[in-house]
Amino acid sequence: MNESEEIHTRQGAENVMPYDAAGAAKGEQVEQMFDSIAPAYDMMNACMSLGMHTHWRNLALRLACRRLGRAPRAVLDVATGTGDVVFAMRRRWPEAALTGIDLSAGMLDIARRKLTEFPDEKSISFIQGDCMEMPLPADSFDLVTVAYGVRNFADMARGYREMRRVLRPGGVICVVELSEPTAPLARLLYKGYTRGFIPVAGRLMSGDPRAYSYLHESIEAAPQREAMSSIMLQAGFSDCTWKSVFPGAVCIYLATK
Repeated sequence: MNESEEIHTRQGAENVMPYDAAGAAKGEQVEQMFDSIAPAYDMMNACMSLGMHTHWRNLALRLACRRLGRAPRAVLDVATGTGDVVFAMRRRWPEAALTGIDLSAGMLDIARRKLTEFPDEKSISFIQGDCMEMPLPADSFDLVTVAYGVRNFADMARGYREMRRVLRPGGVICVVELSEPTAPLARLLYKGYTRGFIPVAGRLMSGDPRAYSYLHESIEAAPQREAMSSIMLQAGFSDCTWKSVFPGAVCIYLATK
């Protein structure tokens, strides 16, 4: 499949909805879904990834720092969820000012609860907001990160343009996103895992019968690899690269403003 065909077949991610809620926009449904699964979210992440999510996150942060050429002074984590990426950044870059933004109040409640374990922490802030229109000034951050969030955007191209807006010139965006393996056997096993085990485990652990079925639907619908890179370039980023890991189930994308 060439790049144009890939874009054509995977440009319906914005139309994949967590719930069959008549009249509810995707952003509203995503917010409702993450509020619902927030208490089980960290446990499900560890379960679904077989504990590999921390390795993927740390690899992405190393690659982002290498691309930037120095430790960042100000970082924004979009779709921050329960804040695990932000806290990993704190350990890696203790001098940086860190901001996490998310639609879900339920997820942010957990992130702020974790923050209370650091009573003297003044350089981490969590804010509720939509990545389509963030309440943040332009040219504010050296690095913007998104872990497993862009496929949930109501308008992916608009989300990328907004993240570019808040980056400083020369700043870096780092996106970690789930993807489908390309090798036939790995792809078959992956589909069985995401369509079979994960929805059942998610239903049992989160109590939400729909959220983890949406997961595999959103992965299958989202742009991947060259197609995702193309959307980032169209949003105004340059020097976009991607790295596929484990074995093709996750991609790390890097680009520069």
